[in-house]
Amino acid sequence: MSEQQQAKRIRGVFSSQEIRKVGTGTTTRKTVSKIFWFVEQAEDGNIFIQSINTNYVPTGLPKSITMEELLSKYSPEPEFYVQSVFPKMQQLAESLNKADESREKGETFTAEFEYENALKLDEENVRANFGIGLTYLSRGESEKADNIFERLVHLDAAFEEQHKHLFNEFGINLRKNKMYNQAVDYYTRALELTKADENLHINMARALFEQKNYTACIDQLFQALELSPENTTVIQFLTWLDNKKLVPQSHQKKVTDTIQSITTKNSSKKDD
Repeated sequence: MSEQQQAKRIRGVFSSQEIRKVGTGTTTRKTVSKIFWFVEQAEDGNIFIQSINTNYVPTGLPKSITMEELLSKYSPEPEFYVQSVFPKMQQLAESLNKADESREKGETFTAEFEYENALKLDEENVRANFGIGLTYLSRGESEKADNIFERLVHLDAAFEEQHKHLFNEFGINLRKNKMYNQAVDYYTRALELTKADENLHINMARALFEQKNYTACIDQLFQALELSPENTTVIQFLTWLDNKKLVPQSHQKKVTDTIQSITTKNSSKKDD
């Protein structure tokens, strides 16, 4: 997309109308309500809309629509965007930036304050929820972190690619704080919502190992191998489990055969 095209990309507030029936029988009447949406056009030209909450902040998962739909079903609301929505979006961004900077410096109470300010504007904001959750985990406040965990697993947007770094950091810190049940639920939810990823299976295996659920742990490692057949981390994990005599009898042959097979392949490659 050229600079001229980028400058012309759509970004603002639009409204749609919804007709509702109120009352019953002879008292039935129709009412028209206006719904506001934040609309943004991506670099590839695709158009996405998000609902706007009562604090005038775009929230929730963006939904893709066509240009034809936008022009036929939505009306531009430039004044509402400039006067109400844009200032609140700036306020949210400022709180998030201050919070992230404070968390990186180890100033956890300042970070918590700013994340709370952000959540007052948008309680479903993924970055703010991850941030405040990580702040609680860094202080070992497991009960508060658990409340955030419960919120995050119900936010589908938390498992999108753009939040991968925060997602990984949060999962690691759940395990560090010995919140293994939450970690297993967390990775289970991620596997339901995201594309196949061997690292998710490996992380799930680590959490299951901490629960001493060695059978399920090894099952996850084999699922990782299906996606990444010569994954070094998986082979090292399986080898360690085997050496420590932690492989259940039901899985022993498969583990032994897998380790031997990959060891043989690696030896052949070295000889070549």
